[in-house]
Amino acid sequence: MSEKATKKAEEVAAENNESAEFASTLTKEERAAIEAMPYEEAREKLVQAVQALEAGGLTLDQSMRQWEIGEALAKRAQGLLATVRAKLDAAQAEQSATAATAGTQSNLED
Repeated sequence: MSEKATKKAEEVAAENNESAEFASTLTKEERAAIEAMPYEEAREKLVQAVQALEAGGLTLDQSMRQWEIGEALAKRAQGLLATVRAKLDAAQAEQSATAATAGTQSNLED
């Protein structure tokens, strides 16, 4: 892809993101509340949003709102899981690094 085409694609993507934010049915307060939720609460509310969509009987606007809530909750839960995964990976890497000297004389001399 040419540099000009790449730049145009980036501009279109940015415009789409801006219009998606503008069309949001969630308030800043609702977004902030979701961003502050612990994993368990975000997951439970995500299950509720999915169940509401699966049950049907919602208007198009209600369905879109439930979908948007679900997307925000899924993003929050995935972000929290990624943070925990990174911490576990770091702990495992540290453990692997120290395992080579664990119980050796060089480890006891520190």
